[in-house]
Amino acid sequence: MAAGALEPGRPLPPMRELAERLGVNPNTVAAAYRTLRERGVIETAGRRGSRVRATPATTGRAFLRVDVPEGVRDVSDGNPDPALLPALAPAFAAAAGRGDREPVLYGHAPVDPELERLARAALEADGVPAGPVAVTSGSLDAMERVLAAHLRPGDAVAVEDPGWGSLLDLVPALGLRPVPVGVDDEGPLPGDVRAALAAGARALIVTDRAQNPTGAAVSAPRARALRSVLAAHPATLLVEDDHGHRIVDLPLCPLAGTTHRWAFVRSAAKAYGPDLRLAVLTGDEVTLDRVRGRQRLGPGWVSLLTQRAVARLWADGAVDPAVVAAAYGRRRDALLGALRQRGVAAHGRSGLNVWVPVPDETGAVARLLGAGWAVAPGARFRVGSAPGLRVTVARLGEEEAGALAAAIAGALDAGPVRSHA
Repeated sequence: MAAGALEPGRPLPPMRELAERLGVNPNTVAAAYRTLRERGVIETAGRRGSRVRATPATTGRAFLRVDVPEGVRDVSDGNPDPALLPALAPAFAAAAGRGDREPVLYGHAPVDPELERLARAALEADGVPAGPVAVTSGSLDAMERVLAAHLRPGDAVAVEDPGWGSLLDLVPALGLRPVPVGVDDEGPLPGDVRAALAAGARALIVTDRAQNPTGAAVSAPRARALRSVLAAHPATLLVEDDHGHRIVDLPLCPLAGTTHRWAFVRSAAKAYGPDLRLAVLTGDEVTLDRVRGRQRLGPGWVSLLTQRAVARLWADGAVDPAVVAAAYGRRRDALLGALRQRGVAAHGRSGLNVWVPVPDETGAVARLLGAGWAVAPGARFRVGSAPGLRVTVARLGEEEAGALAAAIAGALDAGPVRSHA
């Protein structure tokens, strides 16, 4: 493999066959295969046997971006509206003052008690089962730690399609196999989830609200259907991302606790600021013990200064979720309504983004650039689903919705691609 004689995807011989060919004990071959699998060199897919694993792509989707020329309106970045983020200086000043009085040293508890208390109360109010609490450097950090705590290279993971591009990069980077699951406005499709789990997927990742890129939010009926599917596969590792916490006015319908192993993560990024790099994670005892144990051997903990500042923001009500959700809702509704008037179907039940299915993704992106609008190509968010465009409405003025909708409708009409002048 190192010499390239066995290329990625090449099937390896069955262990007993190889043992006979080499004249060694089958247990020796089994041990060698196990070592290769643990190192991520090969992957095993049940009855299909083992094969050489492709080198994971860790940044593939990051390159699927649009260079925004000067003068073009950028609605592609997925960022929240800075005007709706709270001021951080007072909270950090208070946290820094406490840090000066009581310096945090090695051996300090890794989770601030007040942050844990506030997080636990909010989770309980939303129906998330009781469990230990950990703090990670954002949602993706939490998901990586949870997946690594339970899965091995070659294991299959059911992921939403379309779904969060960073997560779709993370799964193969860990040596795991993404299994796409369709999504509609109410969340993952139960039939797709059932098929993925029946085919051997060991984990399922679900975005509860403000799904990126489609804006889907798991409804109560959909949650019941998904719990029923998961109940038939209790060994599944369930990972939930409450992406829309404090920016969405739809109720949370959690799935947590349906399976033996589960994790639920909430990030402060969209409501309080991406640079905070903080997420709260809860889950079953075994999962959280493994995550916290491995975290101790790496970064150790997330800055208590940041934790205390976020706790202060929460306690002071620095963000009014109803006001923020209403602002984003008006912007989504304005664009969705304007698109509807022009006969363009689109999705955006919650969150910062609107998803527009298109027949020709590349052509539509180019035409929109020519019309003065930069949108995100759907390829960043897809595994096998149909083409589309992601439009971030977070900073889109309601008065701009008509012009953008007209440009999108025009880009969907067949015609020559014009370059931006």
